[in-house]
This record gives sequence, C-alpha cells and structure tokens, in this order.
Amino acid sequence: MSRRSDAALPRVAVVGAGSWGTTFGKILADGGAHVTMWARRAEIAQEITEAKRNSQYLSGINLPREMSASVHLAEAVEGATQIYLSVPSQALRENLKALRPLVEATDVPIVSLMKGVEKRTGLRMSEVIAQELQCDPERIAVASGPNLALEIAREQPTAAVISSISRETAEAVARRARNRYFRSFVNTDVIGTEFGGVLKNLIAVAIGIVDGVGYGENTKASIITRGLVEMTDFAVAQGAQPETLQGLAGLGDLIATCQSPLSRNNTAGRLLGQGYSLQDVVKQMQQTAEGLSSVTPVLELARKAGVEMPIVAQVKRVLDGTMNPRDIAPHLTTDDDTPKGERTQNGSDSGSGALWRSIQRALDQLRHGGRGAAGD
Repeated sequence: MSRRSDAALPRVAVVGAGSWGTTFGKILADGGAHVTMWARRAEIAQEITEAKRNSQYLSGINLPREMSASVHLAEAVEGATQIYLSVPSQALRENLKALRPLVEATDVPIVSLMKGVEKRTGLRMSEVIAQELQCDPERIAVASGPNLALEIAREQPTAAVISSISRETAEAVARRARNRYFRSFVNTDVIGTEFGGVLKNLIAVAIGIVDGVGYGENTKASIITRGLVEMTDFAVAQGAQPETLQGLAGLGDLIATCQSPLSRNNTAGRLLGQGYSLQDVVKQMQQTAEGLSSVTPVLELARKAGVEMPIVAQVKRVLDGTMNPRDIAPHLTTDDDTPKGERTQNGSDSGSGALWRSIQRALDQLRHGGRGAAGD
C-alpha cells in the first residue's frame, strides 16, 4: 500500500497496548483503518511501530503495517474518528483525566473495551467515561463477547456485540470493528452488555478455583449453569434485558472464559485453587485479571439490589483467605439445604425458557469442544 493510500484510510486510536488493546487494534487495521496505539512504555510503542510486533503481550503475532504506536496520548488520538479504551478498569479514571482536554471539543465515539467495575464507586466503565469526560452518553459504546485475545490475533473467527444507547453510534462502531474473521452485532442494552462482561469474569475465577483443586466437569458444569442464573438475576436487577445475558456478552463470553485455561481470570482462580494467596497470584499475573478486583463492588451492588449471589460470595471468601478452596464446591451453587427450584429470580422458567435452552447448548459445547487460548 502506498503512503498516499495509507493516508486516506480512516484514523482510529486505541488507548492501551496490552494483549486485548493490541488485538483490537489489529482487528481495526485489518478492517481497513489506520490505527495508532497509545502505549505507556516506550519500548512497546517502538516495537509496534518499527517491528510490527508486541512480543510481551502477543508473542509470535505479526501486526498490520497500518498500525503504529506512541507514548504521547495527544499524538495517538490526533485526527482519530473513533477512540477505543483498553486500560485496566481501576486505572481508567486516571487515564481519562489526560484524555478529556483532547476530546472535549470533538464528537468522536468513545468505545470501552474493558470488563470491570470501579472499586470505589461501583460504576460501570461507560459510566466512568461519561462522568470523567463529561460527554454525551450517546457518544459512548462498549464492546463485549467471547473475545480471547490470542485466538483473535491468530485470526480465528469470532463475534462481538457493540452496545450504545444510541443505535447510530453502535452501528458506526460495528461497521468499523469488523473484518473477515471478526463480526460485530449491535444492541442498545449497555447495562446488560457491560455486566455480562464483568460477571463472567467472576464465574471464571470460580471455575479456575475448582479446576486448581482438581474437581471435574460435573462441578464446572454446575457452576457455569448456576453462574449464568446469578449473572442474569444481577444484571436484570440493575436494569438489563435478560436476553442480553443469553447472547454474546453473557453466555458466549462465559463459555469462552470458563473453558480457556489461559484466560487471565481462569488462571487466577486456578492458582488460588492450588493454594496460592491472593497476593501471590497478583504477583504472578503479568496482566490484570479484572475478576479479582470486581468481586467486592459487584457483591455490594447485589446487596443493595437484594440479589443473592452465592457463587460470587464464596469466591470472595477464598480471596479473603477465610475459606479453603477445597471447601468451596459444595457451597458454590447454594449454601442452603432447603430444596429450591431452578427459576431465576427474574422469573425465567428453568424448563421451557430460551435461557435454559441456551445453557444446554453451552454445556453440550463444553463437553465436546476444545479448549481456547489467551486473554479475556
């Protein structure tokens, strides 16, 4: 491609050059955009720009020539028609303070690639963006789905959902975030889309714990099934549509993250199950496992909404060191000897609803499918 034709490509920016940020940059570049990454570290920016590699986070992956990177945020976002954010959720607000003066006079869409809840406030990432940038919420979109970074970087086909309260914004982002191996669907249920991405991380930590202990597929299937119920109950109590949790951002992401031994949240749980302390796990992890930092704020939101989340509550006890990981499985799906029905608290019927047909398909896939790879 000539310099002239390269200059004619639409410009987009990705803030954050970890595995998922870099992978999404590749998605966008392969879809026909010129992508400028913002990297915190100069050596990563230089490698992306000059070698078209990010060996620390995406070893062995060649990046498109239409990708470059800078350590200067203003340079990275200059001329961008869309800006994608992929930084640790607990560092988002700090990064937005630097971004705000660069975008406050524009109307470019701001897209969250993050799956976390802010510890201090309990806010979703789109809420933090709206608050800190003081921008119209219709400019904000979120992306979620069964998106393990390394598989996508290897161009293995998958799909995601782009959500915004503005259908126009969602569709504009979806048109940009698609190529021959990546497809984007749209919805306007931002609450359900974001919480699906957050909550599946917590269930994946639980799956990792029981995997680390040595429990088998029956235990994992029980946790995934009841975990989807907890996810749906919680999200609906926060204002989400239950159908969203049956889709890519809920069930789809749950399957991918729980079955992948290399997903960050699964790995963190597995280390906990093997007896490592939370502090040791954090030290061993090269990247952030968002599920670890989201447990406490999610449980606080659940308490305020009157939603029971026994799986997530037991995960917190393991994180706190007050429960032996080996003792977790009998209590994960219920801690009450009273027989209960399988209905969700929002009234979906266990026997006939689409939710449960979706669960059955998920379990069939887990029984007969292979394992995935890196980076939720």
